[in-house]
Amino acid sequence: MDCRSLKKNMMNRRSFLMTSGSALAGISLANSLPSHLRSSSYNVALIGTGWYGKSDLFRLMQVGNIHVSGLCDVDQNQLEEAKMLVAQRKPGSKPLLFSDHRKMLDSVKPDLVIIGTPDHWHALTCIDAIQSGAHVYVQKPISIDVMEGEAMVAAAKKYKRVVQVGLQRRSTPHLLEARDRILRTGLLGKIHHVEMCCYYHMRAHNSGKTNSIPGHLDYERWVGPAPMRTYEGLPHRGWWRSYMEYSNGIMGDMCVHMFDTVRWLLDLGWPDKISSTGGIFNDKTSSANTADTQTAIFEYPELKCVWQHRSWGTPVNPEYPWAFTLYGEKGTLWASTTRYDFYPVGQSEKPIHGEVVYEREQFPEDISEKDIELHCAPATRKHFSNLLQSIETDRQPVAPLTEGHISTASCLLANISMQLGRPLSYDSESRTVKDDPEATALLSKSYRKGWTHPHPDQI
Repeated sequence: MDCRSLKKNMMNRRSFLMTSGSALAGISLANSLPSHLRSSSYNVALIGTGWYGKSDLFRLMQVGNIHVSGLCDVDQNQLEEAKMLVAQRKPGSKPLLFSDHRKMLDSVKPDLVIIGTPDHWHALTCIDAIQSGAHVYVQKPISIDVMEGEAMVAAAKKYKRVVQVGLQRRSTPHLLEARDRILRTGLLGKIHHVEMCCYYHMRAHNSGKTNSIPGHLDYERWVGPAPMRTYEGLPHRGWWRSYMEYSNGIMGDMCVHMFDTVRWLLDLGWPDKISSTGGIFNDKTSSANTADTQTAIFEYPELKCVWQHRSWGTPVNPEYPWAFTLYGEKGTLWASTTRYDFYPVGQSEKPIHGEVVYEREQFPEDISEKDIELHCAPATRKHFSNLLQSIETDRQPVAPLTEGHISTASCLLANISMQLGRPLSYDSESRTVKDDPEATALLSKSYRKGWTHPHPDQI
């Protein structure tokens, strides 16, 4: 479906404007949308109806007039629960249910697809959705390997689809405030060093014991193109993130957010060089194979962005256990998903503190939603509003696939650097690691027999 046909099907929607002032004041994004856009209807499908897939769908339903036409999941219990919750949110909704996303795309022909699958399914579902004519909201990290990301970027460019990546720090109200109050006013001065971290005890302790696969789960299809591991229990949420077969470890889960935010704030592109060290230093009894300790350095001219994670011990700063710190010649900015603090050098300026924006009054349903990240809800709503605006105006969203690819691939290259024990420099033009054939060969992971790895030149 071309852009003109899609616009006609979307009931002649018009562009809308969002002011940063409204966002910083915590004003409801839905209430700030023009009436003509609130009355527009989007045909939406969700692939991956687990925790965050549903959360993303519910945020979109809060800011747009959404018709949920299809839900797709390999877990029938999870699928039925999602159908029930959608009907509660919007009485009368009767989305069709699927276990194969390709059949759903062919059947319901959505305008917009949300992808909330584990990492190893992001690329195939995103490319299929783009080729079906849909715009896409895909969670981070965008891919399981670097070449998948290149293929996704090629698909979006060829088919002229708008893709927003779930890097919602770019739409987080208090971080926008910090950008405007501190960075844009020059309070930090020249920035020569950045530190990023995550000290959450989030790496699962798995036994490795084989269990029986329940009848409601198609585990074969859940594994899909990735290597098959023995079934230990329902793979949702914590389990799959503990294995490099299905995830990118804590680097791909948590560093990608903070590194992307830093790149966005400082207008940084591809790093010149990436190096990383680490491994499993603390928890050696779990069957998990992701690093519990890792340091990575993303190098730019006269600037180094340093990442560190430990899934054990205590954080360096208890108030900022998952955060980034910008060190400038005039001051320092600490920032996280819940707050920020600016500390000036000397007495010429006063410290500045900011807090996360909540929208409990505007969206009381947030309070009773199971497992919701309340501090992320306003940012995700703003992120979806930006996506709708981008579709309306044929413009790139705030977290386009090209930027999501740089942030994702940089983290994946850090993992490869840790594996090989040497720094890497990626050439995005040739899609190779400079002067390193061994590292270049690791830009694509092997798919299981029967699955074809996407390549940007074959889109």
